[in-house]
Amino acid sequence: MSSSHPYPIARVGLIGGGQLGRMTVNAAKRIGCSCVVLDPVENSPAGQIATKQIIGGYHDPVKIRELAAECDVLTFELENIDADTLAELETQGHTVHPSSAVLKSIQDKLTQKQFLADHGIPTSEFMETDQPTLEKFEAFGFPLVQKARRGGYDGRGVAVMKTAAAFDTHLPVPSLVERFVEAEKEIAVLVARNAGGEINTFPAVEMCVHPDKNVLDVLLAPADIENDVLVQAENIAIRTVEALQGVGVFGIEMFVDKAGKVLVNEVAPRTHNSGHHTIEANVTDQFEQHLRAILGLPLGSTETLSPAAMVNLLGAPGQSGPPTLRGLDEALAIPGVCLHLYGKATTSPFRKMGHITILAKDIASAKSKAMLVRDTIEIGSEDKA
Repeated sequence: MSSSHPYPIARVGLIGGGQLGRMTVNAAKRIGCSCVVLDPVENSPAGQIATKQIIGGYHDPVKIRELAAECDVLTFELENIDADTLAELETQGHTVHPSSAVLKSIQDKLTQKQFLADHGIPTSEFMETDQPTLEKFEAFGFPLVQKARRGGYDGRGVAVMKTAAAFDTHLPVPSLVERFVEAEKEIAVLVARNAGGEINTFPAVEMCVHPDKNVLDVLLAPADIENDVLVQAENIAIRTVEALQGVGVFGIEMFVDKAGKVLVNEVAPRTHNSGHHTIEANVTDQFEQHLRAILGLPLGSTETLSPAAMVNLLGAPGQSGPPTLRGLDEALAIPGVCLHLYGKATTSPFRKMGHITILAKDIASAKSKAMLVRDTIEIGSEDKA
């Protein structure tokens, strides 16, 4: 007998109204779902296009329960949210994907790292420190990376120290300290898993990180890596999500060291910046795949339709205020360019304002055009025009 579904297929509750939420809402509409968004900022990027936005904080238990009451399933676009309230809602019969247990394992950088080590997932050497001191760091050994246990994202809450002379840049907070990896490449594998255990991966991508701000600058899809490294990366990514028993899309960020060994850097229990290109470049994009997974629908094909590069559109340095796009006409005149703006009312230095995906016949052409786009378009403020 064929399956049947009501319409809308599901009412999705989304904690977080940023760009990931916005693209999730777009996908939800496409497959017949309605979305209610919880975000503290009125007219948030996702709230602009959702069925409804609830104005409230990510740690407000009253507002989270209000969201749950209106929806069939809860999900989120960021980790820094109230996992305890989600756990209570689960005990009361509400569906939350990924689960509160997965979220708690990941939202603290130290417990995330311990989880990886406990499950035999290859990762760099690390230690815990509640009170960072030069003596502790010297005993661990430089070079190292210090990460705030909670709240860091897009390069915030991270300090890279090559030598003891850089200790002045340390973060005075409880931290994870890990060995600095001399990476040949930084890659990511997106993994989707649904409640029935069906699992699928997107082809690995290469991430070129902004040297100053530790935020993704240019992404290349697929990654230019040897087949044995690709197989290693995909197997590690699948093992990680299966160990978590995660449901949804997960971004597994990895280092490939000089010897070709793959090490997990971080795990994101949500859609991820490394998968934005999938909207144009793959049969099923990461946002639809996440919805399929959390709703228990069959996962879609992740087949690549075209080589692609992706450029984050970041707020220009030293400029804040209402945004102005410079070089837009010139960028859109480049064949293969696909523009995504996130609807943010103000820009600030290095804030993610949008992204551009470039489709091309091969990865070299895509990369060349991506570099041209990056140097052509700028998002600054009106008063700096």
